[in-house]
This record gives sequence, structure tokens and C-alpha cells, in this order.
Amino acid sequence: MASMEDIVSLAKRRGFVYQGSEIYGGLAGTWDYGPLGTLLKRNIVNEWLKYFVDGWSDMYQIDSAILMNPKVWQASGHVDTFSDPLIECTNCHARHRADHLLRANHILEDAINYDEPAPSPKWAELLKKIKCPVCGKTGGFSKLKQFNLMFKTNVGPVEDKESAAYLRPETAQGMFTNYKNILDSFYPDLPFGIAQVGKAFRNEISPRDFLFRVREFEIMEFEYFIPESIWEEKFEKWRKDMHSWFKHLDLPEAKIKEIEVPEDDRAHYSKRTIDFQYDFPSLGFDEIGGLAYRTDFDLKNHQEHSGKDMSYRPKDGSAPVIPHVIEPTFGLDRNFLAVLSNAYSEDEVEGEKRVYLKLPAHLAPVKAAVFPLLKNKPELVAKAKEVHKLLRKQIQGEVMWDDNGNIGKRYRRQDEIGTPYCVTIDFQTLEDDTVTVRNRDTTQQDRMKIEEIIGVVK
Repeated sequence: MASMEDIVSLAKRRGFVYQGSEIYGGLAGTWDYGPLGTLLKRNIVNEWLKYFVDGWSDMYQIDSAILMNPKVWQASGHVDTFSDPLIECTNCHARHRADHLLRANHILEDAINYDEPAPSPKWAELLKKIKCPVCGKTGGFSKLKQFNLMFKTNVGPVEDKESAAYLRPETAQGMFTNYKNILDSFYPDLPFGIAQVGKAFRNEISPRDFLFRVREFEIMEFEYFIPESIWEEKFEKWRKDMHSWFKHLDLPEAKIKEIEVPEDDRAHYSKRTIDFQYDFPSLGFDEIGGLAYRTDFDLKNHQEHSGKDMSYRPKDGSAPVIPHVIEPTFGLDRNFLAVLSNAYSEDEVEGEKRVYLKLPAHLAPVKAAVFPLLKNKPELVAKAKEVHKLLRKQIQGEVMWDDNGNIGKRYRRQDEIGTPYCVTIDFQTLEDDTVTVRNRDTTQQDRMKIEEIIGVVK
């Protein structure tokens, strides 16, 4: 069983993910995607767009600004409610999220409500029994404070109250504020959706667990605008579609579970919420997506605060309504981490341990790798470059050139980055235009004509 440490090590070694600002010691909660990580993430995004947006006539994709008028966050409730419980060790002055400390010390959710609007006195009593994870002092914590998670900045040359703005903590509000623009530009039938893939920022008190809890992340989500009367039908539809999506990522059904969020724990805007969790190495089950019925909360609030009419006027002339909203949300970084974790595999080949990424071909960052058997033989190199050029033209996806080290080492390198097929050009290729194609998962090698490769490598 792979650990999260194994995943992190491979991710750095093979150019998937690096620590942000690493040469300066890093910055907690920030990670940089390397060349292969960027390709894998892009493949996930492209598949998501094909799955939920491009194939639907009622979906409209936008790309809204990260900086928004601060009144947006007042209307959405983020200025007043978007906070986490913060405590500070009075001995070493390390700051922690109180709920994370309680969970780490096995204070179970049936003993405490972690989603209370304000922590109860019970929290303080329980924290008296817990050691600071940094210095080890027991119970030496400050009073609980609510810490707003939004990154605050200023717009313009003067830093004052009037110039205050925030980096968006979610992408949803960009879709709600553009709802009226979509109506005016396209006049869609109801129901319809507005989709977006974009960055969000949260000033996490204690970022942790690699890509799982970070300060800068990406979300893939859409707001689906509906008449109130059909919310249960559409909620069920998207619930099933979310399971289908995780299956499309090749995530085993046994590693996905739904958590029905009870009323007391739901966000203030939600009438029903399901969290989708994946069983991560070393972490166990934790969230990778969510499905929320946001009612008409957001549009009504924006109508009230902006003074703009958010009604939808049906084409049949019936009375205007403010639509209700179903929101399927997918954390891109967490989906990426789930895919990487699930693909991590170990076996034994010719008596040696082998680590490989069993990535589905439609997600693999490199679709095929081309090797000349020997890099010091010009005739082999020339033929290999010819095959490499051909595959790059005909295969949708990255085709890698690799002539570094012996064939065995090249196979191991490509196995670790999840390349489904390796194509080797040898002396027989010069005679009959056949090559050796090796399968990543089985390690089986088949001889075939160059023109036959395209039927295998897709």
C-alpha cells in the first residue's frame, strides 16, 4: 500500500509537482505543477469540459475575474461568515486550526460539532487536554478566535478602507454575477448552466497533506439554474453523473463514498448537500467534490444588494421567477491527487521491484515514448526521429523522445510517469520497418509495422 510520502516523492522526482518557491525554502500551502503534472491536470480539465460542458447545449462556460467588487462578498455572506476557529500556543506561538487539532487527537464528530457558527465553550475544555504539535506543551492555548479565510488586498494606489478587495475564495460568485449577462446575451431556456474552471484562494491557518489543503487551488464547477419544482429530480441526476465522472477518472467505486451533510453542518445557503470523498493514502476518506442545492439564496441576495433584477422571464409569457440552483463542484487539485494516488502501483519485474503509474490512457500525460535502441548509431537515431515525428502528428497527446541510459532504465522511467506504450527502433526496424511496442501494465512486447502503431497507441 502506497503512502502519501511515496506519492509526494514520485511527484517531485518525475516532474509532476514541486514545492512552491523551493529554492527559498518554500511557502506553506503552495505547490507548482511541473511539466508532467501540468499535462495531467490539463487532461483532467479537458475531460471534465467534454463530460459536463462541451456536450451540452444548455451549458455556457465563462472565465470570470479573480478580483471582484467587495460588495459581491458582502452579499454572498463571505465577509461575515467565511472563517475558521484559530488558536495560538502561548508557549511557542504556533497557530493552529482548533478543529484540526481536535480531529487529530481523535475527538470524534459525535462529541463535538465542528461546523458550529461559533465554537462553544466545550471546545476550550477539550483543548486543555491536547498537546501543541510544535512544542509539546499541553493545554497552553489562547482563546479561540474566528479567522476570516479571505486574502485581503487593495486596488489602486491608495491603501485605505475604500480600496479594500479580496482574492476570490470560490469561483461560484463569478457565475452568479454573470447570470444576468448570460440571460441578456443568449436568452437561454430554463434550465441551463454556467460553468467555470478557475483559481480560488483561501488563507488556510494550517495547510497540510500535500495538494489536499492549500492556499491556492483550482475548482471545476457549474451552477445549474432550474425552476424550484424540479430541484430533487436534477439533484439526483447530477449525483449520478458525479459518480460517473469519478468512474471516468478510473477511481474505484469502493474508494468513493457519499456523505449526506446534516442540516446543522450545511453551508448557510444550502438546503441539501452531499460531499463526495475519496480514500486517499495515509489520509483516509476525505472530500474531492460536492453537490449542493443552493436554492435561490445567491441570486436573491445579489438582487437585494445590487438593485438589479435577477428574474428569469419564461418564453411562454408566464410570471417571472428567480431560478434555484444546483451546484456540482470538483476540486481539480484533489481530483488530480486522487488520480495520481490511485494510479500508483508496485509489482516485480525480473526479480526487481517496479513502481509505475497505471494511468488510464485518456489521462496519461505522455501517450507514448520513442527510443532508438542505441543513441550512438546515427541510422537508428534518424529512423527513431522519423517515427517520433510521425506519432506526434497522428496521436492526440504528448509523445516523448527518450535516449538516455539503457533500455531497461528507460522503461522504468516511462513506467514511473505512466506512459502506456514504449516504441523501440532497433536494427531490424531498418530492414523491415517493424518496431517493438511495449505495454506498460503487462510489460509485454509486440513486434509490429510502424503504420500499425497508431491502432494501438491512442
